[in-house]
Amino acid sequence: MKHAIVAFCIGLLPLGAMAQEVPETQAQIALSFAPLVQKAAPAVVNIYAKRVIEGRESPFAGDPFFEQFAQSFGKPTQRVQNSLGSGVVLSADGLVMSNYHVVGGATDIRVVLADRREFVATVIMADEESDLALLRVEGAHALPYLPLRESDNVEVGELVLAIGNPFGVGQTVSSGIVSGLARSSVSLGRGYFIQTDAPVNPGNSGGALIDMAGRLIGINSAIITKSGGSNGVGFAIPSDLVAQVMAQAASGNDHFMRPWAGVSGQTVDAQMAEALGMDRPIGVVLDELHPESPFGKAGLVPGDVVTQLGGADVNSPQEIMFRLAVAGIGKTVKVTFVRGGQTREVEVALSTAPKSENRNEVPVTEGGLAGLSVAMIDPDLIATLGLPLSAQGVVITAVEGPLTRAGMVVGDIVLGINGVEVQSTEDVRAVAARGGRGWAMDLLRGGQLLRLRFRL
Repeated sequence: MKHAIVAFCIGLLPLGAMAQEVPETQAQIALSFAPLVQKAAPAVVNIYAKRVIEGRESPFAGDPFFEQFAQSFGKPTQRVQNSLGSGVVLSADGLVMSNYHVVGGATDIRVVLADRREFVATVIMADEESDLALLRVEGAHALPYLPLRESDNVEVGELVLAIGNPFGVGQTVSSGIVSGLARSSVSLGRGYFIQTDAPVNPGNSGGALIDMAGRLIGINSAIITKSGGSNGVGFAIPSDLVAQVMAQAASGNDHFMRPWAGVSGQTVDAQMAEALGMDRPIGVVLDELHPESPFGKAGLVPGDVVTQLGGADVNSPQEIMFRLAVAGIGKTVKVTFVRGGQTREVEVALSTAPKSENRNEVPVTEGGLAGLSVAMIDPDLIATLGLPLSAQGVVITAVEGPLTRAGMVVGDIVLGINGVEVQSTEDVRAVAARGGRGWAMDLLRGGQLLRLRFRL
């Protein structure tokens, strides 16, 4: 009955009285999200992207067995792939943030505002690892935009709205709460997310997750689902990382640069905590440090348990990577760690992975392996190609021309060619210069030994 009275009273309000400000009290929120949506929704856009996909017309297409062995053969083909997603306007002059998986590699991007105006957009910074892409809308000015809120201040249980374009039906708003913070797992890749139960579906990617003051706290990015629709488990990229991407773009960077840790580790569980003499499982125990790791230079060693970076708790390797990325290049971060039951602190200077003077990158331009580029492994290549910290030797940095059909991929470590051990890039060039049509290459890929045999 009480609810019926409230509804009746609202129905009697004059139209002018219903044009409320953004709800600030629980009583106002209980009545309607409409004023908040009216303020925030114009800053969320629809994004239509086209990309050209290179492929091959296989004579075994559709065959469940032979098709997997014939992916590198057949007539080259091209097809246009269309993608639909959302974006968030972050400045009046037309900066729009979306997901990399929405616009990455796109050749044609259109941004459609809530008032149905359309603009051409270009990518000014894209980062596949964080799944963020910053766009510039051409010819736009005085656009409505969302302010950022520090995501570190977000708490579990807060009311939130998700705004986007699910399934291409048009701009849609869904409500929920913040279900969890610091979400990271193998299934989520290298990301670090805010979890929400606000319904998020395909097409919501790149859209806004906002708080009750209309501030952006995250970019909707992923869901866990078996059906393809929302199960109430959605994930948003925190606004602190969005702010760092914008800051780097403003400073003139054309790609996102993140500090290099040069460490590997694992989350401390209850069994590890007991073995390490800890009263509860917290932090990340370091397994390995590269000789040039800034953590190692600051005094950390394998077996140390990192519990905080910059005063924020870290409980997974993904959290460490996120905290470093948010801090930014050139900064110094306080690292709290446990060694021998004692809590200690050090300052770690943040920088990109260094390039070695002996990198000696070599493109093979003649002989039987023309189109192959190799280099001596250094910290920069370890970080760029995702190689193990202990990786050494010669790594493939590019594969072009007919060699693309041979099965080699960027990041393969070359151990030998035609029975000749490879220890330097000059070894690769010397063996390639001998020519020939038959080749056997011994490679290390993802810790697995491979031998490729092919004819050119």
